[in-house]
Amino acid sequence: MKLFKVEKKLIFTVCFSVLLLTGVGASAANSSEFLSFNIDSSYDSSARNTIDTVLVRTTAKLYFYFEKSWWDSQMLLKKNEILGNLDLLSQEFDNKIYPILTSVFGQEWKPGIDGDERITLLFHSMKEGAGGYFRSNDEYLKIQSPTSNEREMLYLSVPKLDNLNRLKVLLAHEFVHLITFNQKEKTYGKQEEVWLNESRAEYSATLLGYNDNYAGSILQERMKDFLENPSDSLTEWRETKYDYAAINSFVHYLVEHYGIEILIDSLKSELVGIPSINEILQKKEASEDFSQIFTNWTIAVWLNNCALGNNYCYVNPHLSNIHIIPNLNFLPFSGKSSLSVTNITKNWAGNWQKIFGGSGKLTLEFSSLKGLNFQVPYLVQAKDGSVSLNFLSLDENQKGELSLSNFGTQNTALILIPSLQTKLSGFNGNEFTYPYTFTVSISGVQTIPGQNNPLLPQGFIFQKNLYFGMLDQDVVYLKIILAAEGCVSGLANTTYFGPKTLEAVKCFQNKYKSEISAAAGYTIKGTGFVGTGTKDRLNILLGE
Repeated sequence: MKLFKVEKKLIFTVCFSVLLLTGVGASAANSSEFLSFNIDSSYDSSARNTIDTVLVRTTAKLYFYFEKSWWDSQMLLKKNEILGNLDLLSQEFDNKIYPILTSVFGQEWKPGIDGDERITLLFHSMKEGAGGYFRSNDEYLKIQSPTSNEREMLYLSVPKLDNLNRLKVLLAHEFVHLITFNQKEKTYGKQEEVWLNESRAEYSATLLGYNDNYAGSILQERMKDFLENPSDSLTEWRETKYDYAAINSFVHYLVEHYGIEILIDSLKSELVGIPSINEILQKKEASEDFSQIFTNWTIAVWLNNCALGNNYCYVNPHLSNIHIIPNLNFLPFSGKSSLSVTNITKNWAGNWQKIFGGSGKLTLEFSSLKGLNFQVPYLVQAKDGSVSLNFLSLDENQKGELSLSNFGTQNTALILIPSLQTKLSGFNGNEFTYPYTFTVSISGVQTIPGQNNPLLPQGFIFQKNLYFGMLDQDVVYLKIILAAEGCVSGLANTTYFGPKTLEAVKCFQNKYKSEISAAAGYTIKGTGFVGTGTKDRLNILLGE
């Protein structure tokens, strides 16, 4: 079953005048009214620009319009079921969504462009995955924006009618956009940057208590998507599920540590985006700015442990187990070795790199392009499990270096969390990518790969056959030895025996072809299957 996804598109139409005109009078709609409305073709299931609609319900605060052809196709029993859900949705809006969200963020434009205090909800057939949207050009007269419907109006997808709980979340989300138009665009003539506009809308579900029951909530869904792709840029908006996931993760951290006022006061600011948040932080004499908050968040989503500081964890108990799985970078366990990694990133995107293996003194050099602004916190994991936090100092050329003694013995892992924080405003679409490179070298103690290694259980030996497609903890230990033998790097630290692991095993088998063949009793050709001969060679490297 496809999971629910709230999606919308803010359409900002270029108007002939920057001034909003007062609304013209509009007669109240009646229950038999038929109207044609302009819609967003990019969301419509048939890419239409206009549809015929029918008004099926009018309440104290809402008009419910439906795509006429869809409504007419429904059986009477289904229509009655829908009308019952609309009544429940209207009650929720009147008694909870409207009063709470307007008391927090302020009023929508009232009575608005049409002189009518009711808000129009239009349900129509949308593309799969779309939940709804808000068009700001509906808030202008047609002389300014020809496709305007000249109403305070929200658009919802008809399939969402079957899930009343998610429909409440969706309606609240879109209603925040309607409020934001009035509080920011109409009041100051400024269009809020999409990522912050969406952040407020995403937080509405938590504000209304819809995420109190975490199982099956929109918050749980967003966190699942975030952990799947945590390096999505916070400020670049491409309207994917990962965009929503990133801002959801960040806005919950932001509000937990700085209060809902950070969202409210920045909405009342003449500034938009990051500058509006920095303005509020400065007025509150906060010790951090947006850059420091973002950096702390990138640490928190990996560490998520208040013991190192309140800034490095989530307060919400539902999010206490959120931990990013970093990219893994293995160093061979014996002798001198080095590793160089070049990645690309975008502004305000988290990057998590874990370095482990090797034995001796570790030196790391970080570099990027002059003129950029990287922040690079790093954490060192000790053998006893404790973690220490530091920050890499970069010069004007974006270069920096650090050294760690007793790496692989006293210190078992280094976690590097670089983030690019150069651009502060003007986020209106796709963003450029920029490179960064880190080079790790280690020299010192010669060791048997895996023997007495803190990453492997004491006395561990390979006993099971391992093969492509399986899930097993022994696969994690296999990857460690394969990395030590120079057959793989940057492999995910998971229990999955995937294609990269398969190729790494073949590399190992070809490296020890004669030894493995002798132990197996037949000639090994690098099949990728970890059987008797391959296990024997692995265990010899473990010192067994």
